[in-house]
Amino acid sequence: MVTPAPLVLLVEDEPQMRRFLCATLRANSYQVIEAANARTALAQVAGRNPDLILLDLGLPDRDGLEVAREIRRTASAPVIVISARGREQDKVTALDLGVDDYVTKPFGVGELLARMRVALRRVTLSSGQVEIFEVGPLRVDLERRQVTRGGEEVHLTPTEYKLLAALVRHAGGVITHRQLLQDVWGANHSDQTHYLRVYMAQLRHKLERDPARPRLLLTEPGVGYRLRDEL
Repeated sequence: MVTPAPLVLLVEDEPQMRRFLCATLRANSYQVIEAANARTALAQVAGRNPDLILLDLGLPDRDGLEVAREIRRTASAPVIVISARGREQDKVTALDLGVDDYVTKPFGVGELLARMRVALRRVTLSSGQVEIFEVGPLRVDLERRQVTRGGEEVHLTPTEYKLLAALVRHAGGVITHRQLLQDVWGANHSDQTHYLRVYMAQLRHKLERDPARPRLLLTEPGVGYRLRDEL
């Protein structure tokens, strides 16, 4: 049985960019539907149920962040923001609204396609279909709650494991400080970023070959952290 190509909704008001991205995505075996404004985008989300959404924030009829919020209320498909807005606060706001990743224009096609593959893989991971995550020497068995590095078991505290599991569920994508704090410590600790610094340092000490130069547990300055899903 042949698996159908993922259906991508491209929300972009600039005709030249939209044509370029449509051609690129179709050349890479994606099905594409288009929207040039927020109204059409939300109708396409409701009517076509896309597998992934690429969302520009500079739409003519509504702010893209409001559209992201509305999409997240009604759909579970991964959302990747593609925007000329490069401020850290814009990225944090979008990610806290539930988008899966944020790519700043201008961007390379290879980078965008890689982010799309990551987001689509994460759907499978978060749905519970994947119980074992592996990248480089790291292996996390979510069912057995077992972590190994280079074949050797790594003993984590309950909080360290909870933090790592949250990163695994978002592997390849950025997860903000606020998201991690809420997932691991609860809503009442969403501003306690020093917790993250301490426990991330502990995880790096246990999982990285060189904790001072991490290759797996990466910092996204001013935004959050990213667990690589490939090396």
